[in-house]
Amino acid sequence: MGVMHIPGHTHQAPREVRLDEIRAVLGDCRLCELCQTRTNIVFGVGDPRARVMFVGEAPGRNEDLQGEPFVGRAGENLNSILSLAGLTREEIYIANVLKCRPPGNRDPKADEVLACAPFLREQIRSIWPDVIVTMGNPATHFVLKTEVGITRLRGRLHQMGHFIVMPTFHPAAALRNPAWQKLLEDDFRMLGDYLERHPAAPVPSAQGPVAQESDALPTAGE
Repeated sequence: MGVMHIPGHTHQAPREVRLDEIRAVLGDCRLCELCQTRTNIVFGVGDPRARVMFVGEAPGRNEDLQGEPFVGRAGENLNSILSLAGLTREEIYIANVLKCRPPGNRDPKADEVLACAPFLREQIRSIWPDVIVTMGNPATHFVLKTEVGITRLRGRLHQMGHFIVMPTFHPAAALRNPAWQKLLEDDFRMLGDYLERHPAAPVPSAQGPVAQESDALPTAGE
């Protein structure tokens, strides 16, 4: 899958396109059947130059009602453990693979991911974080291009092109499983240790090799 064309841009190098420009292209999206049941599109929220970007699966009921990702109990859990990584909510960016809630919080369908994934891809390109934290299997499978389960992938950092990817449990799932909650907290401590030991990456040049590293970005078709 190539680069989604954003009006007014030709190269779309990392950090060239603003998030509000991507949101404008998304508009009142009707690309899949989820447009018929959603209350709000949940685009994403946070620092547009965040060093760490968090990616979940899809909005839940509270997110759908409020139009913001990770609110309610899952958001409270995430907020409470961010400090273990030395982070605050204001310093990160949070988005989902899907921008609309699947009815009954069912798993995303393949055609929904195919339709929605280009927007997440461009969000990642716009923010160009050092670290992407994938929460749960759907987000992890999408970003790492794998079908390996989260229990086997978590607990270590994965290099993917420019990005360090940290798979971990979804904060909502961890609330239902105390053992997972402990592992989730361990992962956040590992993230904090990495951030402390590694300075922020330099801002990429529009003409440099990093700017052309589009294969490092996740695609829906792989």
